[in-house]
Amino acid sequence: MTVDTKLPYEKDYVSKFSDERNEPEWMKSLRLQALELADSLPMPTPDKTNITKWNFSQFKHKAEGQVIKSLDELPDDIKVFIDMENHDKNLVIQRNQSIAYKSLSSELEKKGVILTDITTALHEHSDLVQRYYMKDAVAIDENRLSALHTALMNGGVFVYVPKGVVIEEPLQSIFWQEDNEVATFNHVIVVAEENSSLTYVENYISHNQDQQAVANIVTEVIAHDNASISYGAVDNFAKGTTVYVNRRGVAYRNATIDWALGQMNDGHTASENITHLIGDDSTSHAKTVTVGRGHQIQNFTAKIVHFGLASEGYILQHGVMKESASSVFNGIGKIEHGASKSNAEQESRVLMLSKDARGDANPILLIDEDDVTAGHAASVGRVDPIQMYYLMSRGISKTEAERLIIHGFLAPVVKEIPIKAVREQLTQVIEGKVY
Repeated sequence: MTVDTKLPYEKDYVSKFSDERNEPEWMKSLRLQALELADSLPMPTPDKTNITKWNFSQFKHKAEGQVIKSLDELPDDIKVFIDMENHDKNLVIQRNQSIAYKSLSSELEKKGVILTDITTALHEHSDLVQRYYMKDAVAIDENRLSALHTALMNGGVFVYVPKGVVIEEPLQSIFWQEDNEVATFNHVIVVAEENSSLTYVENYISHNQDQQAVANIVTEVIAHDNASISYGAVDNFAKGTTVYVNRRGVAYRNATIDWALGQMNDGHTASENITHLIGDDSTSHAKTVTVGRGHQIQNFTAKIVHFGLASEGYILQHGVMKESASSVFNGIGKIEHGASKSNAEQESRVLMLSKDARGDANPILLIDEDDVTAGHAASVGRVDPIQMYYLMSRGISKTEAERLIIHGFLAPVVKEIPIKAVREQLTQVIEGKVY
């Protein structure tokens, strides 16, 4: 028996919701168009994972969150993601679907940098948002969930860096699902114009162990010619939240998009991370780390598609499974005809800590051009007994030896998270999930 994915939100509700937010007419029309399409579109079909029985219909769509005057008002489990020494700069905190805190340094404001919530961006930068919203990276009619996302989008951020602006310090967003039943339909847009660069980090957190909710997230990352974007994320939704997250990137000539994703959700999760290397000499490194536990089911797809000449794509996925958790890791390198001199490399490895855990690593190379290089590696197995023996022979306990091996296994991704406080918190989350 499948879960009914037709939501209890009809045309009148969506129209009223858009009016209440005072959205531009193009956004309201797009919502209604997507809602009309949703019923006729199929659900996504992640390889080897049936998501039709997952909860995508039981949730509350709206919940306000209180504004905070000072970051000192935040609970400790939110503070840990923030560099408190520089807490007053370049930070957005979304509490349910409301902005609780927002700041951007005056220096970056003068340079034309935008870091704001999606609602404010629709009011103040409507034409700019319209230029990128569900255009280059994700289409509204890809599947039922992409259409529902467009119709019900209720949060997110807009990040824009003008031509030639190089930002040294990270920009950060924290998405806090405080209400245990509210849905997170976040839309994140990150744009770097020509010859610009930035680092962006986001955190998702919830605490709903028993109450059911949904996270349907779309991210669009656009790097124009000679631009560089480093994108870090730590997803930490609780057991009650079903997660569908679609992060897409488009890199133009000599542009770079690097991903470092810590996917630490406790509920069922389907994640797509797809980058299109459109321009010549464009590059992407896509790194993902996850820990699965309990009875959760996860599906991770990392895909880099090469269109430009001499484009470089590298996929690295490491996962640790315990108890009865199961995960599928799909690594796909696709080199289109005409993308000569390109290189597609990938590595997917799964470490299983218990007899009932399951990991499935699927390396896929799709090559339509002769003059290229490509390679892949995949492994699924237990903790290496030789490594355990080596450490224990030097006086390290079995528990500590296993802990060191796991941290070493996940380190290639964890170390790429650019904000120290977030990196340390990801390490603590891993500790809590593994032990």
